[in-house]
Amino acid sequence: MFWGPKRLEAELKPRMGQAFARGQIDGAAYRLSIGTEIYVSPTAEAADAATSSIIRLKEREAFAIPPGQFAFLLTDEKVCVEIDEIAFISIRAGTKYRGLVNVSGFHVDPGFSGHLTFAVFNAGPATVHLRQGDDIFLIWYSCLTDPGEKRKPGPCRIQSNWISGVAGKLYSLAGIASSMDSVEQKLERRLDAVMRELAIFRVVAAIAVTALVAVGIKAFG
Repeated sequence: MFWGPKRLEAELKPRMGQAFARGQIDGAAYRLSIGTEIYVSPTAEAADAATSSIIRLKEREAFAIPPGQFAFLLTDEKVCVEIDEIAFISIRAGTKYRGLVNVSGFHVDPGFSGHLTFAVFNAGPATVHLRQGDDIFLIWYSCLTDPGEKRKPGPCRIQSNWISGVAGKLYSLAGIASSMDSVEQKLERRLDAVMRELAIFRVVAAIAVTALVAVGIKAFG
């Protein structure tokens, strides 16, 4: 059975302490916000993809996720799920409509305790702009008929080994289109230069032919 607003408040308030806010209860869910650590994969235009790493955000600091790029977003709140509970997670609809998709999974195991790390992908055509503290995530709680097993405490920071798989440049459709436009512009500029050179060559050749004809006429005149 999923928890309603009253139980969410009764259960989560002691677990979250000062981090709990009654206004974050959204129907049968609780809104989680972006914490102080993020990682955004570098675009194809990045000067040196190898230097991209985990970023520590200041309060309300903004960041961007370009089209076709992955990101890891740490939640500001610590999430606790007892062994007789299970939780389900998602991204709020308003953020989904901007193209941001959750690819990290959709549940939290019984016995988990720690900050959640959302792996997201910008599947939209435009850059998604966010800030630290934006409450873009949702979590629902439900009870189990049988308790699970207690787990080790979860991470409080983004793990460096998680970013290895997406640390290189990712060639999104937008990036490929931009590269193709750049190549097309270079070819057009090169073609214009060749046409100008050919026009000059024709003028020079015409002058040379005219001069030779004039010399020939004088020689045989």
